Amino acid sequence: MTANIEISNVSKRYGSMTVLDGLSLSIKANEFMVFLGPSGCGKSTLLRMIAGLESVDEGTISINGERIDTLPPGQRDIAMVFQSYALYPHMTVADNMAFGLRNIAVPSDVISARVAEAARMLEIGHLLERKPGQLSGGQRQRVAIGRAIVKEPKAFLFDEPLSNLDAALRVRTRVELAQLRNRVKSTMIFVTHDQIEAMTLADRIVVMNNRKIEQIGSPMEIYSRPASRFVATFVGSPTMNFLDVGISEENGFVSAKLPDGTQLKTAIRAAGLNGGTHALGIRAEAVKLANGVPATTTGKVDVLERLGDRTLLYTRLKDGSVVVAEDIGNSRVAIGDEVGLTLDGSRTHLFDAEGRAWHNEEPGHG
Repeated sequence: MTANIEISNVSKRYGSMTVLDGLSLSIKANEFMVFLGPSGCGKSTLLRMIAGLESVDEGTISINGERIDTLPPGQRDIAMVFQSYALYPHMTVADNMAFGLRNIAVPSDVISARVAEAARMLEIGHLLERKPGQLSGGQRQRVAIGRAIVKEPKAFLFDEPLSNLDAALRVRTRVELAQLRNRVKSTMIFVTHDQIEAMTLADRIVVMNNRKIEQIGSPMEIYSRPASRFVATFVGSPTMNFLDVGISEENGFVSAKLPDGTQLKTAIRAAGLNGGTHALGIRAEAVKLANGVPATTTGKVDVLERLGDRTLLYTRLKDGSVVVAEDIGNSRVAIGDEVGLTLDGSRTHLFDAEGRAWHNEEPGHG
């Protein structure tokens, strides 16, 4: 059985400090939902409220239409995987996975079958007789996940489960989690501050910031059509370029005046846009070297970041603004070169002084 989880106007306070302020969110059965945001944004607190490890000050949390925020954690039919593995060092892997089931008097043959099936899914069958001290960090994390799987809960909650792993192991375990998600049909909620984990694993991402939800959407919706300047800054590496621009209307669309005076036509409708300060947002992949075509603007290369398949050029424009452009992996550009850049106006975004976003009308662009 899986869970539809409904969070309605939930708030959390510690004394005079508000940590979450009137959040509402629907999570579908079998969905892999990722809570993404910086440290202190409230994402782990929200997860712990669903688990019952934190109380709800206002609002309700329901699973499959039944309110659970008043129930103790053990009655919510939820399994949680923490950042810390929290394995019993004196027990074997099999006993660690079985411990919770034995505590609630599940028959031994059922326990054995569940442990064997979870070990098969996680490919740790050969480790069942070992103790945690004989395992690598990645293997211990798989045991912790297996301990959750054997409970056959309605939902799994993951609280930054990869943060204790080194970089290479994080990549491998992330891939394993993505594969596991296809084998275990259940609702999963995963908390992280790592955008790559979010983009890799999520069906939908909840971007959180400063006690509230900034945007909910699929990974590519979040990346291609960020709802706010915060989302555009937080999701994507390198972060989106921002240039302060003046705007005018041309044939119903926005024309942006760049800091050097260049006019850039965009695919953003001018209707509804007010005057005042605006920032033009454009991702590095939409900024290329001119290479024989008319340049939108020019600048001097300050830094080269060679990533193998592509090269990022950190280019300083005449007014001092920095724009990150993308070139081929084997780029011939050198630090200090003056280069012409072409900006693809159809893949731009506009942000007002409050950080709200306007995009082109084609979701495939951006």
